[in-house]
Amino acid sequence: MPNALSPLKSLAALALAGFLAACSSSGAELEEPLTELGDFRLCYNIVTTNDAVQGPFSREADLDVFADSIRDQIDRRFGRYEGTRLYHIAIHIDAYVLAMPGVPLVASPRSALIISVNLWDDALGRPLNEEPKQLTVLESAGGATVLGSGLTQTAEEQMQQLSENAALAIENWMLENPDWFPAPGVAAPATEAETTEETPAETATAEQAAETPEGTTAAEGATGGCGRR
Repeated sequence: MPNALSPLKSLAALALAGFLAACSSSGAELEEPLTELGDFRLCYNIVTTNDAVQGPFSREADLDVFADSIRDQIDRRFGRYEGTRLYHIAIHIDAYVLAMPGVPLVASPRSALIISVNLWDDALGRPLNEEPKQLTVLESAGGATVLGSGLTQTAEEQMQQLSENAALAIENWMLENPDWFPAPGVAAPATEAETTEETPAETATAEQAAETPEGTTAAEGATGGCGRR
């Protein structure tokens, strides 16, 4: 699993993101499944939180609740795809800001989330992205957040909205890489041949998608099959 951002970089990024005007798209609404993801089916849905950094002017988050919220939204968004080729999404929460009440329109920070993402192709036995993809997610604009969500939302509501927008951001990133998603009946990329020469012991496992900076995994002891971690 990707290394977390350094604390100083995380704080600097969140200090900037937290005071930006919220302009992210809302992930609350779902469109019909998109054909651009080919034969996609979600298998493992893994979220880790070790070393997550709480940004400035932030409420404290219950990281277990935050991780569950992200997993729920990943299931909700990607469970729409009913292909046969299995993929695993592994996410690490690097840093977050849950906006606190402040002076409306002047000092009320915006909620923000920084995550690192790996997308694994089960057939290839490896992540498709060479480096973890880091995404900065902001709360949606308008409505209850126009005066700053710290004034109008609970921490749980802020985490849910960031989770919805994180799932949407991951989907948009995946759609930018159509070569990762062969259509039904189309052969996998040529690099798949490399994995056929490996022994079972050398083949990467789904649990490795959740490797933490300390080298542990979020799915140690898992016995196979698809599911949440």
